[in-house]
Amino acid sequence: MLKLGIIGTGWISASFVEAAQMTKKYHLEAVYSRHLESALSFSEDFSHVSLYENLDEFLMHDMDMIYIASPNAVHFEQAKKAIEAGHHIIVEKPAFSNPSELNEIISLANEKKVLFFEAARNIHEHAFEVIHEFLADKKVIGADFTYSKYSSKMPALLRGEVPNKFNAKYSGGLLADLGVYLLYAAVYWFGNPKSATYDAVILESGVDLSGIGSLDYGTFKVALKCAGNFNSYLPCEIYTTTGTLVLDSVNAIKSAKFIKNDGGVETIKIIPAKHPLIDEANHFAEIYETRETPSSCYLYKDLQDTAKDVAQISYQMRRAAGIVFDADQN
Repeated sequence: MLKLGIIGTGWISASFVEAAQMTKKYHLEAVYSRHLESALSFSEDFSHVSLYENLDEFLMHDMDMIYIASPNAVHFEQAKKAIEAGHHIIVEKPAFSNPSELNEIISLANEKKVLFFEAARNIHEHAFEVIHEFLADKKVIGADFTYSKYSSKMPALLRGEVPNKFNAKYSGGLLADLGVYLLYAAVYWFGNPKSATYDAVILESGVDLSGIGSLDYGTFKVALKCAGNFNSYLPCEIYTTTGTLVLDSVNAIKSAKFIKNDGGVETIKIIPAKHPLIDEANHFAEIYETRETPSSCYLYKDLQDTAKDVAQISYQMRRAAGIVFDADQN
């Protein structure tokens, strides 16, 4: 079993550990938090877990893989230290604040012969491949993707506070949160666009509360909509010359149907995962276990290339909207 270390004790880390345990391929080995009581609370349901409030001491622990889910802006330094200590890493999306940080980490990981994964869970789900195969013989002429969800941090924002999620200092904003799922879906299914723009509602903290983006593929465009101050119940749609593919979402697909131009409806069989993160956790473990084989090497490089494309597009969209993270100026 992979000895798993955790940096960051929020809900997403707890969810990943739950999924990892379900795969039966991981064992929670160690937890790091700036506050030891948080690490203790996080690990109370597990036995024989080492707890740390000193990052350097944590990185000296014997671990195979470290999952990093701290605030976005500190991912880079923590990932760099983890790689230099010889650990394989999984970094919660968005992995880094900008393409420069991502490229540096990928180069360092390759140099140190360790694996780096960005935890963009949706493209690892079996449903994504089902849709990819369905579209193989279709000509796409447009798409409309939406992911808007009222944030648990909105009450704090409305009280005048500036949570990490809505702070340029911590590389926050909605494009860097929910928007990552939309970008991964577009790149996974359609490839890299020729250009990208983003029109956003900007907070005083300098990041986006909501926004509408457009990816230009030359012969068609993809509209992207994300927000953190309201819930949207709109489906996501992909338009083809023979009909419209309707998905309940692109962040976690549970249903899909193809409505033909003549009105006929074809239901696409989707089997939802037992846990939102289980396919992702399984995928990372499989690549780790078979990392010396040509097929895994190819798959791993493909994941890296996709991460680079998403990071570059996101950066281009942020710049178009005038969103500058503190990390961009380093």
